[in-house]
Amino acid sequence: MATIKDVAKRAGVAISTVSYALNGNEKVSQATMDKVLKAAKELNYQKNGFASDLKRTKTNTIALILSDMSGPYFSELIKGVQEVAASNQYDLIACSSVGGDRSTATKFLKEKRVDGAIILASNISTKLIEESAREDFPIVVLDREVENPYAVHVEVDNQHGAFQAAEYLMKRGHRSIGYVSGPVDSHDDQERFKGYKSALDKYDIPFQSKWKIGGDFTRDGGYRATKMLIVQQNLPDAIFYANDEMAIGGLQAFTEKGIRVPEDISIIGFDDIQLSEYVTPPLTTVRQPKYEAGALAVHIIFQMLAGEEVEKYFNLSTDFIERSSVQLK
Repeated sequence: MATIKDVAKRAGVAISTVSYALNGNEKVSQATMDKVLKAAKELNYQKNGFASDLKRTKTNTIALILSDMSGPYFSELIKGVQEVAASNQYDLIACSSVGGDRSTATKFLKEKRVDGAIILASNISTKLIEESAREDFPIVVLDREVENPYAVHVEVDNQHGAFQAAEYLMKRGHRSIGYVSGPVDSHDDQERFKGYKSALDKYDIPFQSKWKIGGDFTRDGGYRATKMLIVQQNLPDAIFYANDEMAIGGLQAFTEKGIRVPEDISIIGFDDIQLSEYVTPPLTTVRQPKYEAGALAVHIIFQMLAGEEVEKYFNLSTDFIERSSVQLK
């Protein structure tokens, strides 16, 4: 079994440098870090966070790595993971991925401090996930495909859900439809935009880039994006917000300007967070199975830890929720 000394010798650096590199310390240059990681991979060296270079033991803990710990979408997801983990006498560590591959959260991947991981964090690189997943350390990703036999992809059918939302607006007579998007590196947003575009194509409605504004999946982002659309002085008939948080921010921006929803403009969201039912007007949206996605993800982890064969891809369906934020035109 390779030791930290073996890695240092292979990389041609000091043992302390290897330690810094494996822990993502900024004292080490990127070039040196790459060299150390390459040597560690060639030697199949695995650092254990609890007892370096000792045989790894079972921790009865699962890590849930998320890009955002605060949003209402994530609370339902966490609940699903938590309840299934607890029913199997496992603990859950939920942590933020702020800092990407140099974040504290990635120590759970690099050092195998837990028995498995569930990841919904676009700033954690696919390369790191592919290098970390192995037979005794399964990983479930919720936002991308990963080429590793011990990594499973669980996702919601974002594209179909978004197609339904955009088509609903068109069937209600809307022919100019804006799109407020999430982060540019979000797999979910990319899929939702594809669904939106497919609906436009089906109804021969041209896409207009002036009506596509980024909102970062946050309420403040939706508020700012909506204000940008308003100042263009040529609002579309309707706006599809790629999540409910942004739609709720948009509602506030419209209210401040005296623009009525749905009388003056129709809006639609995605997620069906709890608050969407209680805003004025109640938000028409697409419900995705947040709790179910989390519960399924951790259930798959347990199956893999038991040595069972599992499917490598799961696609969960959405439900369209009609409320009062869209008006017949």
